[in-house]
Amino acid sequence: MIKPDKGKLLVSEPFMMDGNFKRSAVLLCEHTQDEGTVGFILNKPIDMKIEELVGDFPEIESQVYYGGPVANDTLHYVHNVGEILDNSVEVSKGIYWGGDFEKLKFLIKSGLVSPDNIRFFLGYSGWSVGQLEAEMEIGSWVIANMDPNYIFKLSPKKLWEEILKNMGSVYSVISQVPDSNNLN
Repeated sequence: MIKPDKGKLLVSEPFMMDGNFKRSAVLLCEHTQDEGTVGFILNKPIDMKIEELVGDFPEIESQVYYGGPVANDTLHYVHNVGEILDNSVEVSKGIYWGGDFEKLKFLIKSGLVSPDNIRFFLGYSGWSVGQLEAEMEIGSWVIANMDPNYIFKLSPKKLWEEILKNMGSVYSVISQVPDSNNLN
């Protein structure tokens, strides 16, 4: 069994009723025994562009995603350009969190960062120490290995299903459970 850790994915079980996390895939960016867990929901786009949130932001055709129910007045970003964006935190091989915001704007303006390199989030998902493990014990979540394609290549609409299919075995079957109970 895979344990929660930085760079892993949390995948909600198919009947989770919490609207924030229903059929969600959450990239864990931080997980410690003494501080808790921070992550971002990868498959909940919102109808907003980054330029609408940050007035002096360079134009980039990049959608904003709902990162989670905590501090939804904060902006975060996950990207694959950590080698050129100072102060980025490597979350997993080829995946970075944050970095120097002014340099990010410069890199976008210069054409060195495109929509295929970055994902923006409003808010984040957070769990206090022991909270995530308790939710896992009651079966709310499964842990999956992360693949950069989940963020930068796959459609968010199919992400939850694709992750479960890639896990194989019983998870492949779970991925086919209809979203609505009345379709069963």
